[in-house]
Amino acid sequence: MSKRLASFKGPSTPTSSPVLQPIQSVNPPSPSRPFESTFHRRLRTLLQELRSISQTWDDLVLVDGLKAARTLVDTRTELDNTLALLPGGNQPHFEIVGPKLAIMDNSIEQLDGVASKLQKLLRRMSTVLDNLEILYHEAQKTKGTRWCQEEALWVSWPLEKFVKSVADVEPPYHRSLALIKNIIDRLRTHSVTFEASRDAVSQWVEQPYLVEDGWEAKWEDLCAVEIERWDAR
Repeated sequence: MSKRLASFKGPSTPTSSPVLQPIQSVNPPSPSRPFESTFHRRLRTLLQELRSISQTWDDLVLVDGLKAARTLVDTRTELDNTLALLPGGNQPHFEIVGPKLAIMDNSIEQLDGVASKLQKLLRRMSTVLDNLEILYHEAQKTKGTRWCQEEALWVSWPLEKFVKSVADVEPPYHRSLALIKNIIDRLRTHSVTFEASRDAVSQWVEQPYLVEDGWEAKWEDLCAVEIERWDAR
């Protein structure tokens, strides 16, 4: 008997009842996640950091900064209205003016603090963009230029497209900070009119340079589509 037949687990002679072999169900393998290299993970982390910076920016401008700006304008308006009720030629008492001026000066100090924090966020953003370029050059050495330029990382964008395109996120924030500093300077003087102050606060809230080109408007949805596990923590 050949080895092939000897190794067969069924009977060696024919029988009237065929031996039934157990039927094993074969399930198709479940699709696995796309392979992620360290370059995939580092890119996602750096882009998530840009998102975090933009979220902190909005919190500083629309929460802390807006509160300080409104407090400044409201307090100045209250003081102007109080002074307008004084009889002509009468000097206001320090008890009336002093506390209001203290609140206004504190609000201006808070606005300057917001601008300083925004400047630090811009430096962080610039560092992240520098690290993206470093990542690209490391990938170029390890994976090759063609991989960087043509290989889709998750859906359709290769590494080079991410690095080159996301660099556009920084200029709108520079322009936005310049506008914020200008608004603070306009609100700083106590002789500014109520109408001018109201317009300045409206412009503060609008953040016009970020309406179409800020992170949330231009990059968040794109990253959610192009990057696997974008919202993973």
